[in-house]
Amino acid sequence: MKKVVLPAYNKNIIRAIRSLRTEQCALPRPENNEVLIKVHAAPCNPSDIAFLMGGYNIVKEVPAVPGFEGSGVVVEAGEGAEDIIGRKVSFFIQEESCGSWSEFVLTSRNKLVVLDEEMDMDQAACFAINPFTARGLLDIALLRENRAVIQNAAGGQVAAFVRQMAADMGVEVIDIVRKQETMERLKKEGAKHVLLENGPQFKQKLGKLVRQLDARLAFDAVGGPLSGEIFNAMPEDAELVSYGGLSTKDISGINPMDLIFHDKVISGFNLPEWREQMDDDFFEQISLEMQQLFISGVYRTKIQGSIGFDDIGNGLIQYLRNLSKGKMLLKAKV
Repeated sequence: MKKVVLPAYNKNIIRAIRSLRTEQCALPRPENNEVLIKVHAAPCNPSDIAFLMGGYNIVKEVPAVPGFEGSGVVVEAGEGAEDIIGRKVSFFIQEESCGSWSEFVLTSRNKLVVLDEEMDMDQAACFAINPFTARGLLDIALLRENRAVIQNAAGGQVAAFVRQMAADMGVEVIDIVRKQETMERLKKEGAKHVLLENGPQFKQKLGKLVRQLDARLAFDAVGGPLSGEIFNAMPEDAELVSYGGLSTKDISGINPMDLIFHDKVISGFNLPEWREQMDDDFFEQISLEMQQLFISGVYRTKIQGSIGFDDIGNGLIQYLRNLSKGKMLLKAKV
């Protein structure tokens, strides 16, 4: 099989991308409760970019095969998983030695989402992480009985799903973006409360909206000083949930008095842990409900294009330069 290999981590993302190479290796064989998946497509996510730079929580021995997510068809299975041979699946893998940027992937059955036959396989490639992350974050809002949330990186895919799901749940969203063009796009798409983080009177506008909507929960995908500004703008009994670090900077600027005297909290959200804590039948129910929303076209991941293994360098650089245009899918055959 063919696979993409990262020879070494590099904090310079362009050099890391340019160092990627394609290699051939023997097909792995599934053992008990494992499946071999012929990969249809695998996206590039911000977590993959962080991985290439050596800045993600998952660090593998290099050379390593990147990629945490994808879609495909189960072509072989070990004992205990034979019933899903031939089924379409979406998968999320992290600790496996071979990532999703490969023609075939070997993983455990419990890391799969078995798909409806009508599910589009390009959409399925981006199904296992972002929609479930948005759902997990909004579960926190429902448990806290918060009717308004704040989110940064609001031009991204997780944020788009948060907006859609929040609207269905009757939860208001304050969106924070970096670029004027992203702000204008979100407003055209129907977003009600959009702020430009470097715009005039950002802190004052954020504080006013927080008070107006009583926003006591924030979803932080960025880190750095912006996280502190959001946290400080929220009232007592508020919570900042970190689920990403796009800025590659530490959360900063936190007022310690808020932590001590105002019962404010900073927490983290990790998708695999959220799924592990959930009853299998309930997760299956959520998965089926979301699949139907994708099949009907209510939910959709924005995809800007597809690239082959041999053009991965140019394709990933294009993706980085046009993040707001959607995901870039890696396919063995385009």
